[in-house]
Amino acid sequence: MVFNLPLSVWILVAAGAIGIPAATCVVLYRAAVATGRGRRAGAGIAVAAGAGFAAWIVVDSLLAHADVYRQDPATLRVWMPFALVGPLLVALLATRIPVMSRILADPGTPARLAVPQTLRVVGVVFFIVLALHKLPPVFALPAGLGDVAVGISAPFVARRLAAGGGRRGAVWFNALGILDLVVALGTGFLAALAPHRILAVRPSTEALGLLPLTLIPTAAVPVALALHVVSLRRLSVVARSIPVAARSVANLG
Repeated sequence: MVFNLPLSVWILVAAGAIGIPAATCVVLYRAAVATGRGRRAGAGIAVAAGAGFAAWIVVDSLLAHADVYRQDPATLRVWMPFALVGPLLVALLATRIPVMSRILADPGTPARLAVPQTLRVVGVVFFIVLALHKLPPVFALPAGLGDVAVGISAPFVARRLAAGGGRRGAVWFNALGILDLVVALGTGFLAALAPHRILAVRPSTEALGLLPLTLIPTAAVPVALALHVVSLRRLSVVARSIPVAARSVANLG
């Protein structure tokens, strides 16, 4: 099932659902080159990641077209949560692959991983669909404002980290970025067209279970969440290493 939405909505959704994974592949390539793996190895890593992302987007689109994610007022459907959590877990497990783990261990990783979040500005699509009376304000306003705020701040966070500062700001950026996604997913679920709906608002969030909007929670959000989680993990490692380095210098003195 496809919602009757303007071409601009399709373009914005594609920019997020395809653009964020594509930008992540570019980041992985640059990280591999920066850590001395070479351009060929970097290209191999980027292509492998891109193939995985592309395969999921194709499968995801086919499932959406088959109404797998469509909300039902009589039956509680849980396929969308599985479609979100599954790719997220795969992405996080992929960071444990030795070659991925080594390139992500580079100190410049948090700065690089902030860059794809810039494409979160496509959250303006929620305002457009809200204006078309296809989404409720309780979902569209916090989801859209949160995404736009993250997207606008992402390049500034990346720049400060690349310059050697802004670690605390980066922690807040990633924590709030995760909170934004959790709030959006939560309100989207609570206002869904399902039995015993908690947020009985009109319209419901039915549009999120149909193309093209369904690609946001099932394709873009898992990658964005994984980027935040990996970034926070690396920032925590850096934070723990600073006191150790300080103690070492003190002992040498």
